[in-house]
Parts: sequence; C-alpha cells; structure tokens
Amino acid sequence: MSSSEFLKLENQLCFSLYASSRAITRMYRPVLEDLGITYPQYLVMLVLWDQKESTVKELSEKLDLDSGTLTPMLKRMEAQQLVQRKRSAQDERVVNIQITEAGLALYEKALCIPEALLSSSGLSPEEIFNFNEQLKNILNSVNAFK
Repeated sequence: MSSSEFLKLENQLCFSLYASSRAITRMYRPVLEDLGITYPQYLVMLVLWDQKESTVKELSEKLDLDSGTLTPMLKRMEAQQLVQRKRSAQDERVVNIQITEAGLALYEKALCIPEALLSSSGLSPEEIFNFNEQLKNILNSVNAFK
C-alpha cells in the first residue's frame, strides 16, 4: 500500500476503532436505558458485579477514566442507590466503592445484554472472542508507549 493510501480515512485503524466504538455504544443504549444506567455506569457495574467493591483509583485504572470523570458518575450512581461511597478509615484519601443490593439486583436484568448484542453483531462467539483478544493486544502495545 502506498503512503498516500495510508492517509485515506477508510484506511485509518484509529477511525475504524472510533466509529466501531460509537456504533457498539449505540447498540447498548436501549438495553441500558431499560436498566436506568449509561454505558460508562455499566462498565463500573461490570467491575463491581465481579468484585463487589473497589477503590476509585482501582476503577480509574481498570476503566481508563480519570477521577474527574469517575467521581461525578459515582455520585450519580450513589444517588440511584446502585453503589455506596465510603472513605477509608485507614487513609481518608482513599474512597471505597461498594455495590448495593439495588446494584446487585441489576445483575439479573443485565444477563441478557451480552447475548442480545452478540446476536446483533452478526459474529459468532468465537469471532468476537478472537477479535477482542486482538484488540487487547493492540491496546497493550499502544499502552507500552505511555
């Protein structure tokens, strides 16, 4: 491929990832609206459904979100009674996030999400898994340059 071909929009990996990310997030929107949460809140819930509790710093690192974005979102989630925020008794700078009963109750409602989105994708579970592994490899390679 010539250098000029690399400068075409349709040949830009970054644009394909960006457009795909936006399209996938749009696919999630109606399902998540039924749960009363946004896509970033869903990501927080995925972590908390698995771990039951986390610190803001750990969530920030896992989700690649800065605390300026994460803190207001967690406050809204606390107002929805999905999570509870508590300062650590050992270190007041540390804020622990715990999932609540209401947050746990969303888990059962969310079980249908992966299957619904998989069927919308037109890809097999194996194709999705393999593609996700490739994307994680790209992400790890790019993050190595930070």
